[in-house]
Amino acid sequence: MGECLRGTRTPLLVTTVVLFNKPHNVLSQFTDAAGRTTLKTYIDNPDLRVAGRLDRDSEGLLVLTDSGALAHKVTHPDNHWSKCYWAQIEGTPADRELQPLRDGIDLKDGGTLPARARVMDEPSVWPRNPPIRQRKSISDSWIEITLKEGRNRQVRRMCAAIGFPVLRLIRYRVGSWTLDGISPGELREIQLQD
Repeated sequence: MGECLRGTRTPLLVTTVVLFNKPHNVLSQFTDAAGRTTLKTYIDNPDLRVAGRLDRDSEGLLVLTDSGALAHKVTHPDNHWSKCYWAQIEGTPADRELQPLRDGIDLKDGGTLPARARVMDEPSVWPRNPPIRQRKSISDSWIEITLKEGRNRQVRRMCAAIGFPVLRLIRYRVGSWTLDGISPGELREIQLQD
């Protein structure tokens, strides 16, 4: 007769998620042959992988995890994880000028999925180092863009395509994770249990 194992449970798997506020001029990788500043300056955990990169000149929320499955879930376009960006742009678009972003716009590598886009008030964010270039003859404004895909330099290319070049780009949100309470160069670690 077999032994009854009452009260035993399968151990829970724990996944580490790191929410990092990537400063301007930092590469979204841990090594660089050219000696540029990388994530290694801020994060000392070789088990982490980046789940969705940010360009060197972009700032904001970078998600890292020790789970390949979660990294894939966050980044693969079929999973439709939304990402919200705040873009400081040259000029002030009228609502109708943002409509092509909402409809999906053709870029050199194909059409984009429809995005949410709106003019927003200037967010309360840290000063950028170095500061953006200011032109006396051209005003600037902020827009919020939410995507469900993540092509290389996509927000910058979309804004340029409608005639409003990006001066500064901050990723504010990935899925339900936000930058709230995380200063540039700082991180917040979360443990998820499966």
